Amino acid sequence: MKVLITNDDGYFAKGIKVLARHIAKTDEVFVVAPQFEQSGISQAITFLRPLNPHPVVDADNKLKGFTVNGTPSDCVKLGIHELCPWKPDLIISGINCGLNIGINVCHSGTVGGAFAGAMFDFPAAAISTEATTNPNFELAAEIGWSLIQKTDWKKMPARSVVNINVPSSVTSNDYNLEVVPVETNPLGYHYQKGTDPKNRTFYWATNSPAPKPSPVRCDTVATREGSVTVSTISYDPNHTEALAALADQLKTS
Repeated sequence: MKVLITNDDGYFAKGIKVLARHIAKTDEVFVVAPQFEQSGISQAITFLRPLNPHPVVDADNKLKGFTVNGTPSDCVKLGIHELCPWKPDLIISGINCGLNIGINVCHSGTVGGAFAGAMFDFPAAAISTEATTNPNFELAAEIGWSLIQKTDWKKMPARSVVNINVPSSVTSNDYNLEVVPVETNPLGYHYQKGTDPKNRTFYWATNSPAPKPSPVRCDTVATREGSVTVSTISYDPNHTEALAALADQLKTS
């Protein structure tokens, strides 16, 4: 299998290195990732300035790839259409340092990179692990890659993304797996107010409050209770029910 890997923590982040090395043991890997951290950038693209890819060769295991002065979406698009020496069979974004669960999937640069692959009809997945003082990227890579290998991508709907999250409480391959929907209740809309050294007021986004309880079991609850979660996200931007409702309202006799 030929795998294109990106992330939003930057090319030289530990998570993407561990993932690339793990997959490269058995499959072909090419890395195209941001030069600098792009967390929270979602699916943003760069079009008001040029992108300048720089080739990088990992001295440890000869992994080849490019750093790009752009976003995860930029990296995937460049990788697919310009930089990869072959057509990828799969796009993986990660391993992110920090869970990408709940409504945060809408903001995540990690998930945004996977969406960029799905947009062009490539099988795509995102892998994230809980941020701690010493995140176990090796275990997250082993778990994430195993789940991806077990997925029959031919049976997956077009333009869908598989989102995998590994909480820090998981310490071995003996873990509980839950395939659950993404929490859609908002979270993290409180801000911490302060004053900077130049006496200017600032507001710093927090992770508080947690989402309100969902009527169905979802990724935020399952990861909090120690389960590895797999969710699917659709790239399709259409809201068919809303479209039907609006069309009905705007009908003229």
